[in-house]
This record gives sequence, C-alpha cells and structure tokens, in this order.
Amino acid sequence: MKANIGISDEHASSAANVLNKILADEYLLYTKTRNYHWNVEGDKFMQLHLFFESQYTQIDEFIDEIAERIRQIGHYAQGRLKDFVLQSQLVEQEYTSDQTMQLKNLLDDHEAIIRFLRLHIDVFTNEFKDAGNADYITGLMEKHEKLAWFLRSYLK
Repeated sequence: MKANIGISDEHASSAANVLNKILADEYLLYTKTRNYHWNVEGDKFMQLHLFFESQYTQIDEFIDEIAERIRQIGHYAQGRLKDFVLQSQLVEQEYTSDQTMQLKNLLDDHEAIIRFLRLHIDVFTNEFKDAGNADYITGLMEKHEKLAWFLRSYLK
C-alpha cells in the first residue's frame, strides 16, 4: 500500500535514493570496521579490537534504521552487496593490519559521510519537503561526528 504521509511521490523517490546512498556508505563502513576488528595487530591490539567492535555495533544499528526509514516513505531499501559497492562514495583500501592506517581510513570514511549528510540536510528540508528525514540525518550526522572524534583521539 502506498504511503500517504505528506511527501509527493517524486520527493519520496528522491529521498529514498539519497537514503539508499547513505545506506551503501554505512554498509561499506560497517564491513571495513569489522575487517579491522578482525585484523588489527600491535601494541594496542585488545583496546582497538574492542573499540572497533563497539563502532561496528553502532553502525549496524544505523544500517537497520536507515533501511527502515526508506520503507517508511514507501520505497524498498537496497540490500545487495553489488548495489552497495556501486552506490557508495567510500573506497575499500588494500588489507592492512597497521593500527594508524586503520584508524585513519575509518576517520576519513566517517568524515566523508558527515560531509554528505550535512550537504543533504537542506536538500531534504527545502527540495524534498521532508522535515522528518532532514531531522533524522541531522541526528545521524551527530552520531558520526562522535565516532569520528573517538577515532581522531587515537591519531594525535
């Protein structure tokens, strides 16, 4: 059944497309964080192993929330890995067990997501007439800012 929530079909479709791009970024970031959790080595192994687990657990929650938001506005959330890779702005680097490189790569990704979210707050509000999703991605941006701060704190 079609959602009748005060957003035009065109705007809901555009909003779903942006949310699916965010979903793709989150899924790649989740996978990269999980990879680093598995492959970290060095003097801070246990600390970073647990830290990465904490981060990917939070990102997993973001993924579910974004997919559900897409469904709430009457569209389907993408769920295939090939779609995530095609839609994401993030890049998968070569494997590394270097702690500093892992932290830097994750920080770069969080900051890229933050910039994308910040850019789209006004798009959701002004172009899509979708205050709900504008508010949602503002909150998501703030969560990424906190996770980025944690990563940045390791990098002196």
